[in-house]
Amino acid sequence: MTSIKQPGEKNLMLFSGRAYPELAEEVAEHVGVSLTPTKLIDFANGEIYARYLESVRGCDAFVIQSHTGPINKWIMEQLIMVDALKRASAKRITVVMPFFGYARQDKKGRGREPITARLMADLFKTAGADRLMSIDLHTSQIQGFFDGPVDHLFAMPVLESYLRGKLDLANTTVVSPDTGRVRLSERWSDILGTPLAFIHKRRDLDVANTVKVNEVVGTVKGRTCVLIDDMIDTAGTICKAADALYEQGATNVIVAATHAVFSDPAVDRLKNSRISEVIVTNTLPLAQESRFDKLTVLSIAPLIARAITEIFQDGSVTSLFEGDT
Repeated sequence: MTSIKQPGEKNLMLFSGRAYPELAEEVAEHVGVSLTPTKLIDFANGEIYARYLESVRGCDAFVIQSHTGPINKWIMEQLIMVDALKRASAKRITVVMPFFGYARQDKKGRGREPITARLMADLFKTAGADRLMSIDLHTSQIQGFFDGPVDHLFAMPVLESYLRGKLDLANTTVVSPDTGRVRLSERWSDILGTPLAFIHKRRDLDVANTVKVNEVVGTVKGRTCVLIDDMIDTAGTICKAADALYEQGATNVIVAATHAVFSDPAVDRLKNSRISEVIVTNTLPLAQESRFDKLTVLSIAPLIARAITEIFQDGSVTSLFEGDT
């Protein structure tokens, strides 16, 4: 079965790009449909061709693509898929991007810089998207860049459920690795009922372009510390933060993050660090060589599937997670 039909012409269809079909198939299984057959090929010069092998006229379309490497190719493929759906008369098109590519450039920090998060929103709107869905955006204001509904899902319930089963909350402190993640860490602290600490960083004036971990603000001595972040890219910040916590007397450091970007040399840094466990979700694919003994990967597919079902049935997406609407 490749669609769900309801009285009144409602028809849910799920589509996947080639970046991470395993996640899309897992989501489809939870929704209770099959992925719609789609022809996706590359021309000799690298251009992408897309064609759907079933009629999509009047459907409620959900296009899943994880923005992993090579990121520009997979973003372009998703844009082309959306354009094909629009021209084939899909009734409503929802772009599902578990990891929102280019989200880190969400404001102008200096002159002559782009705001790529806004550019991404504009591109998908122009292609024909009616709605966006993503998980743990780098900053919440990105929701305002898209002229239409944006479903900002949170991986917190998935990560929190796992952590509750293994932590002694009476001896745990939630830690933000920098001031930019304090609001996220505050939410975690409120839900878990634990104290909050954060790492205060200063730039080393003697060495250009170097960030130096300076001090830990909060009580961490003799406690298990849970470092919270939205993504781990090269793992430099998170590993320095863990070292600072151990220097201040922490007995154990666990890292919980949504997106495992893991650009080189992240895996080597994490493997060789004093961090006892790194917990991430599968919003992005992880090659076998990027997995290591203290890495735990939790599935985000059930959350995405429930959100898709709620949208299709005109239900409440807010009820699926703890966070701001």
